[in-house]
Amino acid sequence: MPLEIVIRIFEFAILIFSLCVHESAHAWMASRLGDQTARLQGRITLNPAYHIDPIGTLLIPGLALFGKFIGLGFLGGFLIGWARPVPVNTRNFKNIVRDDNLTTAAGPLSNLMLATISFLLLLVITHLVPGAKDVAIGDYLGLYDVQGPILKPIMVLLTLSIYINLILCFFNLLPVAPLDGHHFVRNMLPYNALRVYDGIPPLVSLAVMILFGGYFIGVLMGPVWAMVGLGLQL
Repeated sequence: MPLEIVIRIFEFAILIFSLCVHESAHAWMASRLGDQTARLQGRITLNPAYHIDPIGTLLIPGLALFGKFIGLGFLGGFLIGWARPVPVNTRNFKNIVRDDNLTTAAGPLSNLMLATISFLLLLVITHLVPGAKDVAIGDYLGLYDVQGPILKPIMVLLTLSIYINLILCFFNLLPVAPLDGHHFVRNMLPYNALRVYDGIPPLVSLAVMILFGGYFIGVLMGPVWAMVGLGLQL
């Protein structure tokens, strides 16, 4: 199997897993804060069957990753996706604004946690396995090669996990519906401004994600990804 296809399969698997962790974290935090809506629907699980959205989890990421192999290369590009939103009933919270913010933050923080764990594991491998550091730096730069230590596939998975989970974390901070950043903004706005904000048409939100999502992620991702590279070289 060509190496590029293997990398795409790795990315697809990591994306699905990371989205499941993201939504499960929302459900878990809501349950801890008093809202059992998501728990009763079985959403505190990593089972993809409970989280997959046919469009956002399968179709769009699938086309972005594999479109070029079926003659749809023009559909490829920035890898992103979403899962089915976790239902949250804020009336069950003791402190609605605080608890809603905590429930919302659990999603991006779970992706940041996955990225951090992946980075730490990769550091352990690079310091314990001879020759692993040079291979890890090559993977970081996107110069994938079949050559490497016996742990090479795991190193590739960890590198991709860092990258994809950082993207998911930052992408979800965009202040447009239905992303997590939308909830943070809503909880800060006065009533009149909130009515205007909630009245923004879905197509406008989609346009903002398409036109400015990449720039927004790049601004946040640039320095963080540079720090990852620096950490691998130490």
